[in-house]
Amino acid sequence: MKFLLLMHMNPRIWEALTEEERNEVVEGQSEFMATVRESGELLAANALADPPESVVVRVRDGVPVVSDGPYVEAKEYLGGYYLVECANRDRALELAALIPDAKVAGLGVEVRPVVFAAGPEAASGS
Repeated sequence: MKFLLLMHMNPRIWEALTEEERNEVVEGQSEFMATVRESGELLAANALADPPESVVVRVRDGVPVVSDGPYVEAKEYLGGYYLVECANRDRALELAALIPDAKVAGLGVEVRPVVFAAGPEAASGS
């Protein structure tokens, strides 16, 4: 089964951490990736840019309209994710608990099952 492990960022919480605590989270990401690479469960991992770097494209009356990101006013935003393939939901929960963000008060890791996936091979008809 595939699961998306979503890490939400809250700048106020992040900034309230000490430099040592922030370093633990950052370094812990490398440890987590090593763990899921070694187990063969890691499919993908990506960190995302902060909201000021994002835009939203909407088509109105056939014309694309580009505006600032959707979460400008929100306290939290999606900071990154891991896509894993593991035996079951319980294992996905175990993996989520290993991600350092899960240990930071006020943050957490959302675990969401993947119900459909398509990659380049699906688009080319292979």
